[in-house]
Amino acid sequence: MTTELITGIRELTTQAGDGARLRGAALVIEGGRIAWMGPAAEAPAADRRTDVGGRAALPGWVDTHTHLVFAGDRAAEFEARMAGQRYEAGGINTTVQATRAATEEQLIGNAARLRREAEAQGTTFLETKTGYGLDLESETRSASAAAAVADVVSYLGAHVVPQGVDRRDYLDLVIGPMLAAVAPFVQYIDAFCEAGAFDVEETREVLLAGRAAGLGLRVHGNQLGFSGGVRLAVELGAASVDHCNHLEAADIDALASSSTVATLLPACDLSTREPFPPARRLLDAGASIALATNCNPGTSYTTSMPYCVATAVLQMGLTIEEAVCAATRGAARAVGREHGTDAVGSLRVGGLADLQVLDAPSVAHLAYRPGVPLTAAVWRRGVRLEFGHRGV
Repeated sequence: MTTELITGIRELTTQAGDGARLRGAALVIEGGRIAWMGPAAEAPAADRRTDVGGRAALPGWVDTHTHLVFAGDRAAEFEARMAGQRYEAGGINTTVQATRAATEEQLIGNAARLRREAEAQGTTFLETKTGYGLDLESETRSASAAAAVADVVSYLGAHVVPQGVDRRDYLDLVIGPMLAAVAPFVQYIDAFCEAGAFDVEETREVLLAGRAAGLGLRVHGNQLGFSGGVRLAVELGAASVDHCNHLEAADIDALASSSTVATLLPACDLSTREPFPPARRLLDAGASIALATNCNPGTSYTTSMPYCVATAVLQMGLTIEEAVCAATRGAARAVGREHGTDAVGSLRVGGLADLQVLDAPSVAHLAYRPGVPLTAAVWRRGVRLEFGHRGV
């Protein structure tokens, strides 16, 4: 197999050990994996050589909360919110109407465009959800489209109750025929536990049905208030509970004593003008956190993980090391991919060669120069991705 030496790395963040940054480093890629890593002066020969010229390298971003399968636009809703209208979950129905009218090819095309946009900013692993179909045919079409684009798919039939449908009838559909139809395409089940969406007992019913079908559990919880979603996620051993804006001390303690990752979505919080989650308190208590974009057409129409990392540092009290970890290894933990042969979010010998190079000497520049496009090069499973712009 062809080998590629990437050398001239001024600072290499691996996330494989104690989080230390290696200086003057290099690595060798072979067969989609890292075959060697260490000081550049000791690097072995390789078939190809790429000198990144004193730039920083780190794992590719792991974005574990997106809603890429949709059609339509909600710019008018965003503009109204910026003018003072409060966000409520019911706005999702606008996207539902447009998504139902789209073909699977159109849904795949839009989701693939957004994935490409994310990759150009360093994302190498991505989760996405259904949840804008909300009927049997449209959710199945959405699940198939999601599986064609994303690395992990979550079934979010329990996003909101669609307009004009009896609540009990819809829940029966979500945990019955709809779940059976999407099961071949998905790995997780998710639910929006929030006022205007589903309460704790309804969410429990949905999650338990998903578990019985062999799916992992995820929860949208405590975004707009103290919904009970966080403690339900911990109780059921969910892999992740996402948003976590409104937390009591007992919620933080519950997360800290569990394996459930608190996935924080700072771009969404800026767009909805909700308070940021207490990231500093979560980490200090011993909880695991992740960062994700929550890319969706209503409340967080961004694919930029660097934007989320910068916001976490500048607005949420995280150090750059903590924010980068949350967007890589912490996020991998939220989808069960922190360890094993297919682990993501870290760089280690034998592991997948998912990495990015910044047009900067250090990861500190991600927050030091917020909003500046710093991604110079990206490799996914050892293959360098091409974006049509000048890099290294």
